[in-house]
Amino acid sequence: MIRMNHVIKICLSAASLVTLASVAHADDYQLSHNQRISCSRGLAPGKLNTATCKSYTYLFNTKTSEYFRCQVSLALTRDNKEVINVQTDGGCTKKPRIFETDGHYDFDATETEPPNTNSFFGPGGYSVWAADVTTQKVRGCIIISSGLGSDISKCLDMTFQ
Repeated sequence: MIRMNHVIKICLSAASLVTLASVAHADDYQLSHNQRISCSRGLAPGKLNTATCKSYTYLFNTKTSEYFRCQVSLALTRDNKEVINVQTDGGCTKKPRIFETDGHYDFDATETEPPNTNSFFGPGGYSVWAADVTTQKVRGCIIISSGLGSDISKCLDMTFQ
């Protein structure tokens, strides 16, 4: 019961953060539709159990095509009787514009779930799709870790046949 209360409080805090960001500029921001959560469990010395869960989403400026990658994590450590420690972390990192000019854009993003076979050099990558909703214009981007401390990002404008 205690563990669930901690998880609920973290989820509500993350939801409040996103709500505050969208209230500040209700017409300019869109939350991605592809939120994911991944959890892992491990045993620590002394028969302690640790569960770590991470979730991410993207907040997109529909006018400028700038976006933020947001992540929240929760680590819960317990023994056989009680919850010993709960740690949380998170925040949003600003990413560059997808289109050079202002417009009226739509957006979605998805990530590989690390570790997996799509994760060649690091903890995975992600793809971003953006469209100008006033014209037939779509751009797809793939971003992966180079394994050398920087990300490689390539975008391509779609052609319509």
